[in-house]
Amino acid sequence: MEEIKVSLIQSDLVWENPAENMKKFENNFSDLKGKTDIVLLPEMFTTGFSMNPSPIAETMDGQTVNWIKKQSALNNFAIGGSVIIIENGKYFNRFIFAEPMGFIHYYDKHHLFSITGENNEYTAGNARTIINYKGFRFFLQICYDLRFPVWMRNKNDYDVMLLVANWPERRNDAWKKLLYARAMENQCYVAAVNRVGNDGNNLPHSGDSIIIDYAGREIISAKPFADEIITSTFNLALLNDSREKFAAWKDADEFEIK
Repeated sequence: MEEIKVSLIQSDLVWENPAENMKKFENNFSDLKGKTDIVLLPEMFTTGFSMNPSPIAETMDGQTVNWIKKQSALNNFAIGGSVIIIENGKYFNRFIFAEPMGFIHYYDKHHLFSITGENNEYTAGNARTIINYKGFRFFLQICYDLRFPVWMRNKNDYDVMLLVANWPERRNDAWKKLLYARAMENQCYVAAVNRVGNDGNNLPHSGDSIIIDYAGREIISAKPFADEIITSTFNLALLNDSREKFAAWKDADEFEIK
């Protein structure tokens, strides 16, 4: 495919209540059916950014992952968002990406937010995840990863960065600047979805979900503090043409991520 449509659902989240959050997103999915190819949900979209994983963590064959697979097949679009997963006695902040045919991809958040103790409750992933879907290469990332450009460096191996977040309103200026920087330096589309509303710690989130093109230009953004869905079309030919005409990526420094 030369083009693909990506939708972001900027939403408030019910604290540590998967059933209520899934019900709300199902209503959003009905509105998007037949209108998009990929739908992104915020980080920890069933619970909010909880540091209490024990009572709410699920397995990869649990309720939420099965729900994502079912909803993806029912609505005929891929669905991505992060979930609290328990595996081998460890908890992960895991980005699940489900295709309508039932294929599941995932990425475990690499940079854990030590300021809130995420590193004490969750295990960091150690591998980047890039998936091929409908002719595009998608790089999966979660929230705090945004601050680390080496980890996010495009080594000419992805076209679109998908980022899901629970990024607080008090740091929304950094959110915006970093997203533009990542798009420009990596010459890729960026689709970044953030939650709105106050979490269980009464911390406000303004959303500021946004889609940016490969030259660092805003395509569309969501209204701050509002539940909203935004959609944009990505064009692979335009991206490749831009990267060929302005091939800054060829002059990038060589490095190895360990």
